[in-house]
Amino acid sequence: MQGTRRAMLLGAATLAAAPWVRAQGAPPFRFALTPVFLDNDAAVISALRSALAAGMGQDIELVQRRTYQEISGALLDGSVDAAWTCGYPYLQHRSEFRLLGVPVWRGRPLYQSYLIVGADDPATALPDLRGTTHAFSDPDSNSGYLVTASNLAQSGETPDQFFSRVIFTYGHRNVVRAVAGGLTRSGSVDGYVWEALNAAEPDLTARTKVISRSEWLGFPPFVARSDRIGDPAVSACGAALLALSATAEGRAALRVLYLDGVAAPDDALFDGIAARMAALEGG
Repeated sequence: MQGTRRAMLLGAATLAAAPWVRAQGAPPFRFALTPVFLDNDAAVISALRSALAAGMGQDIELVQRRTYQEISGALLDGSVDAAWTCGYPYLQHRSEFRLLGVPVWRGRPLYQSYLIVGADDPATALPDLRGTTHAFSDPDSNSGYLVTASNLAQSGETPDQFFSRVIFTYGHRNVVRAVAGGLTRSGSVDGYVWEALNAAEPDLTARTKVISRSEWLGFPPFVARSDRIGDPAVSACGAALLALSATAEGRAALRVLYLDGVAAPDDALFDGIAARMAALEGG
């Protein structure tokens, strides 16, 4: 009888501990991002991981991918749980992705695309660059491709027709490097990234200049797959992102990212990008 009672107590203890054991042994939440402005910068990665871990109460694995296509693919196949991506791929997969939040930069969840040339270049606008070399960031980047491509589409041209040579650098910082180093005459770059680099690496941006800025467009958002938006971990991620400015860890991450906070999801922020997609497609 005593042995039976001991077995029952042990069984009860095991059942009670089971949820805790599963929580402790659960895989980390996988959050994907492309290089922001300081590629593989340890301080940025560490601060963002710490802020999300503190806000969500679980381990975070930050997964870096080189292209937006890889980010979208990882979200779609479930190999990552959420991602910081661009408004262009978000709209490309609008039926499959859902917004978790939109970063706030300089008081608004908006940014611009910059057209840059070398510091001493006489060009003052896109038409001055016909027949020259140009650096794009990523074919699925709004600021690093879509804005310039849609501007050209409005006059019936494509980048390959307008420029003598086009390269993709797969990183906005690399666009700035390409122009600063004379690899290309011009480049299409995320204005937030250029301004952040102007604060962090002024010697680099000083070798370039901005000759045009787009209208204000929806800032690259945080997203998850639509059919997972109700998952507790995904919901916790969204809540943690929205609360970054309210925690010490969150404010530390925002400082190294040159951001003010994260705004609530708002699809209307991306109407301008949708209009440019339609222009590019001839719609």
